[in-house]
Amino acid sequence: MPPHSAGRILLAPMEGLVDHIMRDMLTQIGGIDECVTEFLRITDQLLPVKVFKRICPEIDNAWRTPAGTPVVLQLLGSDADWMAENAQRAARLGAPALDINFGCPAKTVNRHRGGAVLLEEPETLFAIVRAVRQAVPDSIPVTAKMRLGYKDRSLLMENAKAIEEAGASQLVIHARTKVEGYKPPAHWQEIEPVRQQLAIPVVANGDVCTVEDYHACRLASGCQDVMIGRGLVAQPWLALQIRASLSGQERAAPLLVEVAPWLEWFLQRNQQLMLSKFAPGRVKQWLKMLAGAMPDLRQWVELLQSERDPERFAERVHAVVQELSAAS
Repeated sequence: MPPHSAGRILLAPMEGLVDHIMRDMLTQIGGIDECVTEFLRITDQLLPVKVFKRICPEIDNAWRTPAGTPVVLQLLGSDADWMAENAQRAARLGAPALDINFGCPAKTVNRHRGGAVLLEEPETLFAIVRAVRQAVPDSIPVTAKMRLGYKDRSLLMENAKAIEEAGASQLVIHARTKVEGYKPPAHWQEIEPVRQQLAIPVVANGDVCTVEDYHACRLASGCQDVMIGRGLVAQPWLALQIRASLSGQERAAPLLVEVAPWLEWFLQRNQQLMLSKFAPGRVKQWLKMLAGAMPDLRQWVELLQSERDPERFAERVHAVVQELSAAS
């Protein structure tokens, strides 16, 4: 693979973190080719359209973020028939593509036979992907996301081949088992043998937090495309820095003055689109991650963390934004 060959950068689905507001902000900042939604949990019913739109408000914008980045709906469940029924509804709503979650490590999800626990059942993976593939028009790609395995990697190749043979047109592999959770390191090298055995594109995922990580991931996995989650949330300019590196250039990390307007924007959007009492929590969650990548921001984050009243929190955010802008 040429060292600077272009590849797609996909924004990973992350429950409780990468919602439509976060997708909006990150795609406005730029460098992302495609987003995948938080999973839509399918059990034993056909969900109403309003539930689809709650997970993916971009449906009303031709399945694109306000910045124009395509959004793919992710489904999670173990009942192939109900997965197919809901996939059909998504298709009627104009879905450009559908993704299936076989990677979520959450105990509550796995306990109800969703996500990574299904990696113990290659035949179930096949049945679900096949049912969804047959339920929607050929023009709508059906993709899947999985981990290396549940307890271990013994079924890695069998799972991957089951997904491909069932009709998936792309497979994202998070390079850890369910048991490993998010504990570093991600084992990017384990993706390479799978990629060589499959005819469909394979996308690498897991622990890409810097430009150097991105290139190391591509080299170890052999994948051209990379999906990034926490790395992009913690460093919203990471995709642009990667793009610069692919052109043999270097893009500096953002200054606090560049971050300040997005802090206020993020607060305002959360205030507008969710109950105001929840907005401070969402902003604190993002700021804590952001400060991990920007140490100079930590003192301001500590100032905001203790405030719980929504109105006073908003006042403090505005004051911090003003100070950050003036200091820079």
